[in-house]
Amino acid sequence: METTKKQSYILYALGQWYEQANKQVQNNELEVAISKAIFIDLVMKAKIVEKKERALYKNLEELEKKKLIGYSSRNLSLTKKGSKLYEKLNTEIKPYVKLSNLLGKTNPLSYTKKAQTVFKLKK
Repeated sequence: METTKKQSYILYALGQWYEQANKQVQNNELEVAISKAIFIDLVMKAKIVEKKERALYKNLEELEKKKLIGYSSRNLSLTKKGSKLYEKLNTEIKPYVKLSNLLGKTNPLSYTKKAQTVFKLKK
């Protein structure tokens, strides 16, 4: 189940897309699906992986060969094996994402008692 970093990023992006998109669906019996072309467009626009379109298709094909994602009826999905890897990646990444979101929403200086300003010359 070894994947490259770029393949892991792509798998994580797909898992996150499904997680966020399915939160929007009010009916628990329905599930959202994404086509390969739309997902590749999303990855390219988000600049998750700096690759050309054809290279992304190849990475998706590799993930299919490793049985981490499935492709049927023009839609991508995570397999059981892929879902397990996504959950592992999500567990590893979640603390960093939480910190980034927290600092992005509030003033980082509010977490200190006194702010100290130091001027330094840029090199």
